[in-house]
This record gives sequence, structure tokens and C-alpha cells, in this order.
Amino acid sequence: MSIWKRESSLEALEAECRNTLVSHVGIEFTELGEDCLRGRMPVDDRTRQPYGLLHGGGSVVLAETLGSIAANLCLADPNRMAVGLDINANHVRAMRQGWVEGCARPLHIGATTQLWEIRIEDERGRLVCMSRLTMAVVNRG
Repeated sequence: MSIWKRESSLEALEAECRNTLVSHVGIEFTELGEDCLRGRMPVDDRTRQPYGLLHGGGSVVLAETLGSIAANLCLADPNRMAVGLDINANHVRAMRQGWVEGCARPLHIGATTQLWEIRIEDERGRLVCMSRLTMAVVNRG
């Protein structure tokens, strides 16, 4: 059974993120599963730090993007929205090139808070970053 309360598609998510940080760093949405939103991000000049490695902030951008969008797709009331309250990230493996893929899954979906786990892996399925995102559910406007 799907956790999503709002209709969406990969194409709609891509369109919603045009001309934002999400599109600037090359994030692509790859799957809207029953309980997981997946996306990927290139490890290139936009996302590497000066020493040639994937920037930790890039991993956090991917994690917060996936978790935040997923959290909002879980809200039935159009007058409510989920906003980031806290994020942490443990960087486990360095990357110099290729793609990282993240999967956001809920640990808790409540009326006022949500907790999401975002696992980011390299192209071989090895853990690159593990992130946890806490979202506050607030009134729009």
C-alpha cells in the first residue's frame, strides 16, 4: 500500500524543480515507489569540493531534496506543508566521479512531524552517505 497522499509523477517532480538548486546540481528523480522516493545526482564539477571529491553538502542537498519532496507527498491537506527542521549526514565513502543514488524512506509520518532516512549509494550499491531528516508539518502561508 502506498504512503503517498498527493498525486505526482517523476515528470511532475522534475518540472516542479526546474530552475532551482535541485536542477542546478543535476538531480534526477528515478522512482516513486510504494514507500520510497529515489533520485540520483552526478558527481561532477557542480557537486565536487576543491579537492576533487563529492562535496558533503552535495550529499545533503540530495538527501534533503528527496526527503522533503517525499514528506510533502505524504500530506493530504493542501493547506499544510512539510519543511525541514533538522538534517544530519554521515559521510562514509568518498566519490570522485559517476552518480550517487538516494532513496528516502519514512521512519515516522505524524501529524506535526515526520522522520525520514535517506540512504545514498554509489553505482555499485555501496553506502556513500546515510542521512536522517526531520520535517515539521506546518500551515501554508
